[in-house]
Amino acid sequence: MEFQGIKDWDGLLDPLDDDLREEILRYGEFVEAAYCCFDFDTSSSTYATCRYPKGSMLTRCGLGQSGYKVLKDLHATCAVQMPRWTERFPNLVSPRSSWIGYVAVCDDVDEIARLGRRDVVIAFRGTATCSEWLENLRVTLTCLPNDMTPENSEPMVQSGLLSLYTSKIESNPSLQDTIRKEIASILSNYSNESLSITVTGHSLGAALATLTAYDITTKFSDLPMVTVVSFGGPRVGNKSFRCQLEKNGTKVLRIVNSDDPITKVPGFVIDDVASRGAATLARLPIWLGKYMEDTVWVYAEVGKELKLSSKSSPDHLSKGNVTKCHDLKTYLHLVNNFVSSSCPLRTTAKKVVLKRKQRERKTAIDLV
Repeated sequence: MEFQGIKDWDGLLDPLDDDLREEILRYGEFVEAAYCCFDFDTSSSTYATCRYPKGSMLTRCGLGQSGYKVLKDLHATCAVQMPRWTERFPNLVSPRSSWIGYVAVCDDVDEIARLGRRDVVIAFRGTATCSEWLENLRVTLTCLPNDMTPENSEPMVQSGLLSLYTSKIESNPSLQDTIRKEIASILSNYSNESLSITVTGHSLGAALATLTAYDITTKFSDLPMVTVVSFGGPRVGNKSFRCQLEKNGTKVLRIVNSDDPITKVPGFVIDDVASRGAATLARLPIWLGKYMEDTVWVYAEVGKELKLSSKSSPDHLSKGNVTKCHDLKTYLHLVNNFVSSSCPLRTTAKKVVLKRKQRERKTAIDLV
């Protein structure tokens, strides 16, 4: 459980432990699968749905040897409706509800033995539809509903994010309801086994992963260890949200590209992070800081950070390009190469890449 953050990854991030690197890349592949499954074709009748059935989803995405099986498709619903004028532009067509990820469970005996537990993965893709972009723009903090708020606590999260997580339509339950129901089923079906729950995602998916972890650890009192592995995620909530997340025992590992602007928004962070050893993003007078803490613009960073930089890439694959700096493939490339803050370039990266390519080649042969 060390790689799940039971000791807050102390001594494993700088320099980056090779076994932890493999685990981060492994969870990154589950997020890649969420992108691979999504139908991005706006002209298609199946736009914004999953292209593959649950039974073959991971195999079709090159993860047939992962040892996991998909249990549930996940959909998120946008409360914000597209303006009427967008109907004149087919490329802006955006359904209210879209496929956004999946829940999978490890069912391979050897993989369970390697991990020492049966792992459950909840994986989310990033923003893909116009409606989701509109939700992203709703960046002020809002209070969580009563069923997500413990007594004597005032957690707040980004308005658009909460909307995506809790909104529902007649044809689709909310993402929150689906996940809660699936987690309850998993806890019942595997009640006599050692479990872990890993929630992972990129960009919007990273924020949803953090909110999901908060929600299920607040809702269920008998959960196993819950870990978040987030790639390029924006900020999620305020200081109270972070404190409750920590109180619930959730471990969060944020993989951050220092050249990626998405990880620096929304809102701003004040001096409360200084006491936690994190970089202070805004230094304000104490009296002003206390006043600003209660506003809808002051966020708090969560968890431990693995800080990477595109500038350390041997081919500078994303230098000066905001889109590439934020791309999931860039993040996985940087994780694969990172050694430490004093020696950012991994000279043995090819060995890891080779191992992954050999696994992918074996999967391709099996498909044939």
